[in-house]
Amino acid sequence: MTHAPEVPTFAYDDAEDDFGGASTNPTQRARSLEKSNRASRDTAGAPYAAALAVHAARDSTAFLVPGHGADATGLGLGQAEYFGERVLELDVTPLLDGIDLGDGSPREQAERLAADAWGASRTWFLTGGSSMGNRMAALAARGLGEGVLMQRSAHSSFVDGIILGGSSPSFVLPEVDLEHGIAHGVTPAAVADALAERRASGGDVAAVYIVSPSYFGAVADVAGIAEVVHEAGAALIVDAAWGAHFGFLPELPDSPVRLGADLVVTSTHKLTSSLSQSALVHLGHGPIARALEPHVERAHRMTASTSESSLLLASLDLDRRDLVERRDLLEASHDAVLAAREMFRADGRFPVVSDAFDAYPSTVAIDPFRIPLDIRATGLDGHTVRLRLAREFGVMVEMATVSCVVAVIGIGKTPDARVLLDALDEITADVAAASPATEVPGDSAVVIPPMPGPGEMRIRPRAAYLADAETVPWAAAIGRISADSLAAYPPGIPNVLPGEEITVEVVEFLRASAAAGSHVRGAVDSAVSAFRVVVE
Repeated sequence: MTHAPEVPTFAYDDAEDDFGGASTNPTQRARSLEKSNRASRDTAGAPYAAALAVHAARDSTAFLVPGHGADATGLGLGQAEYFGERVLELDVTPLLDGIDLGDGSPREQAERLAADAWGASRTWFLTGGSSMGNRMAALAARGLGEGVLMQRSAHSSFVDGIILGGSSPSFVLPEVDLEHGIAHGVTPAAVADALAERRASGGDVAAVYIVSPSYFGAVADVAGIAEVVHEAGAALIVDAAWGAHFGFLPELPDSPVRLGADLVVTSTHKLTSSLSQSALVHLGHGPIARALEPHVERAHRMTASTSESSLLLASLDLDRRDLVERRDLLEASHDAVLAAREMFRADGRFPVVSDAFDAYPSTVAIDPFRIPLDIRATGLDGHTVRLRLAREFGVMVEMATVSCVVAVIGIGKTPDARVLLDALDEITADVAAASPATEVPGDSAVVIPPMPGPGEMRIRPRAAYLADAETVPWAAAIGRISADSLAAYPPGIPNVLPGEEITVEVVEFLRASAAAGSHVRGAVDSAVSAFRVVVE
């Protein structure tokens, strides 16, 4: 495991403001000095966060954005009363000397330390989440060529990037557990076959995009896939949104960038400690990664806000520091997660679904911090159980399928999983005690047909997305070209992409999924009663 080198701490010097002027009020100077020294102690080892804290401690007068002015006066009062004045003090505009302006700035230092921590040659901080990172990845891949082979269970944001870049996609299908509505990963052999099929049809592939780990914690053979992809002369992009913690404990899989990926997108806010909407993009090593770098840089400029949140950037810096330095918290959390999984196994009524993931060749490891539970013993579907857990017991789980709920535990955290088991126990007893004449919400079985394959791609996604479109009833949509991307969540595999023909099997699957309580992303309405199609 790679540890970050020592970094400078930023001590406040003479209570100067941003433009070099020191306060003449001794009381203000003393208060600023104490705030700055305290901030320096709290942010040691995190250069961007430390520089931001020093700035916040200064006794300065702001004649620049943001409009709240970093204090609790005027309209800033409501913000300060809700969030606390400290948040306002740390919320600064970009391009400030001593924070993120110029070569060797604290921001650059922080990004270099992140690259070292995850094993990358370069890292970009993102304030638009992994959705931004996926769009960046698709646009960067287009710089290498128009052909992209993508895992069909790609996040919709990567499809957005395909549309924006005008790429020509082909697909490799993941293994799917239809019983639980779970998409797993792809194997090196499946990727090799898909590459060969694309080439046999006269097309080329500049980049391959896979997902690992999956939403449910299935980890693919990234090293094996990287070998196949590189032999074909293509770049490997890994959506590791759910794997930001990989590589920081020997018991966990390694960071995908260390396993040969050329570009890795990861959401540090999902299972590590940074704030929501913060994420990272890591560049790998070797000639293909080097060829990607200028395209990634351009894509970052195109997709990033020119008013990036300093709060999110600082949270990324602190997150990296703590992942590297607080091994004790990570180990305690890992022990607690293993104990929680064992508790559910010992109870026996709610099997840990990922215990059976080794039956799928695409899965070479699992992430223990996702605990998918088969809740059919309750007598209810997973969507109903998820709602009851939240409403009646204050227990929040990440997601549900018809047969499962998924509990997510952030690394470094040690929540008491007994409260989830006790709540499931109460729900089960409540359903069992209901008289046969009593209608129990969620007790009706909804049959979802097998997941269909995609329809024929008749025009490219970008052309379909930009084409004139009309909304037609579902029956009239069969045989037409979709103008939208639609995916039933879970499992989240895009069942229809812009440019693909809408088949009867796809319509039946999406409508049945919606009736079972799944969310169909991109649908005209929640019941999938109509589709947007290209005017022909």
